[in-house]
Amino acid sequence: MSIYAIGDTHLSLSLDKPMTVFPGWDDYVNRLRENWLKLVGEDDTVVIAGDISWGLKVEQAIEDLAFLDSLPGEKLIMKGNHDYWWQTKKKLETLFEENGFKTLKVFFNNAYRVGDHVLCGSRGWFFDDDGADAKKVLNREAGRLRLSIEAALEKGGTGESIISFLHYPPITAEQKCDEILDVLKEYGIRRCYYAHLHGASHRNAVIGTVDGIKFDLISADYLRFIPRLIEK
Repeated sequence: MSIYAIGDTHLSLSLDKPMTVFPGWDDYVNRLRENWLKLVGEDDTVVIAGDISWGLKVEQAIEDLAFLDSLPGEKLIMKGNHDYWWQTKKKLETLFEENGFKTLKVFFNNAYRVGDHVLCGSRGWFFDDDGADAKKVLNREAGRLRLSIEAALEKGGTGESIISFLHYPPITAEQKCDEILDVLKEYGIRRCYYAHLHGASHRNAVIGTVDGIKFDLISADYLRFIPRLIEK
């Protein structure tokens, strides 16, 4: 019962929007499939940290979701900044049932126990947003992270056993998002995995321990489309 993680699959199986226009993304769907099949078993869990599909509407994302559902293991998915197809948790669960997707579960103000660990997470927010509603959105996202961690505590999690996942990085080499970091520190979270950074942005990723929290980047291109083993 291992735990894996990866972010930014950027699937577009029903759309003409391939990521192959970017360096390092050649044949990425097949690479992801082959690596996944080599590593992940039916009893394993994979967290997919946002930017799952390029679909603008949920109908355009169904083929991408079907692809993920066909792969081994249980998948815990969260919203990224490009997941415009995303709907409410209830609507997505109905969609999964209607399409026979049996291995997909949604992160939204909740948490999941996997063996000795409890997994929580939220989208987060980007710290350089200077839009008129930026502060409102950031506070909302910090609140959602708080609710997810509270749900993890209710499932018996502790600072040591709770693993947090975000789509946006809460910290980079150049900036940090205090609102999100403060929530992680308040609850004594020791591990946080994030995605969103691509290409040249990888150099700005914080990979290591800051303020007692171990951070790591799990963007698909950074991982070379190999799901990252989090726990055996």
